[in-house]
Amino acid sequence: MANVVPACLLLALMLLAPALSAQQERGLIFNLEIGELCLQSVQCKSGCCHRVSGLNLARCAPKAAEFQECTPRCPCESGLTCDADKTIVGSITNTNFGICKDPRGFYRR
Repeated sequence: MANVVPACLLLALMLLAPALSAQQERGLIFNLEIGELCLQSVQCKSGCCHRVSGLNLARCAPKAAEFQECTPRCPCESGLTCDADKTIVGSITNTNFGICKDPRGFYRR
C-alpha cells in the first residue's frame, strides 16, 4: 500500500506537468496577448490593460511609445515617463491621461 501512494503521486505530477507549462505560456486569466479582454494590467503580457472609452471593454494593449497617450494603469515603454495626473481625483474622473516623454529628451517644455 505504501508503494501505491507514491506511484499515484508520480502519475498525477506527470499528467499535470504539461498543463502547468502550457499555463505559463498563455492562460485564460494571466499572460494574455494584445487584444484579449482583461480587467487589470497585471493580466497582460504587455502590462497594459486599456479601455478606449467608458462604453468599451478593456483589452490588453501595447505599452505607449514616445509622444503617445499613457495612463498610470497603461504605462510607457521602457525608459519613458508618463506625464499624467496621478492623483486619486484624476483616477476617479478618468482624467489621468498623459503623454509619454523621454526624461532625457530634447523636446522638454
